[in-house]
Amino acid sequence: MRTRGTLRLATRGSTLARRQASLVEEALEDRRYEVELVTVETTGDQIRDELIHRLGKTGAFVRELDERVLEGDLDGAVHSMKDMPTEQPLELVTAAVPERGPPGDVLITPDGSTLEELPEGATVGTSSLRRRAQLLSERPDLEVEPLRGNVDTRLEKLLAPSLQEEHQGRTEAEKERKENAGDDDYEPEYDRTVEEWFDDLSELERQAMEREVETEYDAIVLAQSGLERSGLAHYVDYQELPTGTFVPAPGQGALAVTARDGETARDIQSAIDFPRSRVETTVERTILAELGGGCIAPVGIYAVVQGEYVHATVNVFDRDGEESVEGSRDLPVETHAEAAREFARDLADRGAADLIEAAREDTESDEGDVSAEDKPEGK
Repeated sequence: MRTRGTLRLATRGSTLARRQASLVEEALEDRRYEVELVTVETTGDQIRDELIHRLGKTGAFVRELDERVLEGDLDGAVHSMKDMPTEQPLELVTAAVPERGPPGDVLITPDGSTLEELPEGATVGTSSLRRRAQLLSERPDLEVEPLRGNVDTRLEKLLAPSLQEEHQGRTEAEKERKENAGDDDYEPEYDRTVEEWFDDLSELERQAMEREVETEYDAIVLAQSGLERSGLAHYVDYQELPTGTFVPAPGQGALAVTARDGETARDIQSAIDFPRSRVETTVERTILAELGGGCIAPVGIYAVVQGEYVHATVNVFDRDGEESVEGSRDLPVETHAEAAREFARDLADRGAADLIEAAREDTESDEGDVSAEDKPEGK
């Protein structure tokens, strides 16, 4: 049990998870709580190279943290809300939903190109079934390839080919310049030496220089909140994708603190809960739970409080973005949870349930066909 006055909160060990947990830590410390962050390795962390929809069950990044809370070892756990399963043990509550960060996705390219400017057949990387379907719905010509790793790893994979190509070009030009050192008419292609160019690279770019290129991506898609919280947004050029078309994952951009139902949970809620973000994410997760999509189907759900109503937008796609069921509805704030369930049932009747069931069958088929090359190394 915790020492009086100190909250011990579980967090995953990734850089982004620690940064997000630190946001919660700082908010609680502003309310005069003492906080200790405790790193817990999860199944999702252990299976680093496997796409999330092949992990078998929703909550691969969540379960072990919450188990430590339920066992009484820790007071609470900090999660990315979009990773949380919609069903929780009865003894566990979402004690707080702090103010939400940017909910949408961003397209990142080495040269700042937008989605519309990408060449025909461009390769775009993403680990998300939802993003894949949305990209193909907008640009059926794109090649969407799996993209694994944490935020900095994904950025390195994007930047590596162009940086390595430029390095090679500069190296060859420098060699040519030395060979023509005595020619007064020779004009070098570059003003700076390779060493000067390398010295101006960021740490992220230098790491990319060392990376072995497996797939050459023209662009990648990430959550804007993750990019910003990782501290890497100012190193890259990106386009914010419209949430009306690229409807975010339920809870994207939001954090959640889980705790055992009781005094500690009430204290955390009183200190840092942001009611508007709680209402919006409750609507999103209620719709997801009613549809039964989990992480196995391309489902986007986004809710925004607008006065006395919550405007909810839902996109459900097939795996290739060719078929979809879409809808928007204004739900009364006073009855937002029940109104969200009713909205979800209407969408299910309109064909969303069929698309989700088809996605489930495709996922089960994928799991049966996983080759040795698809499995994490050493697993």
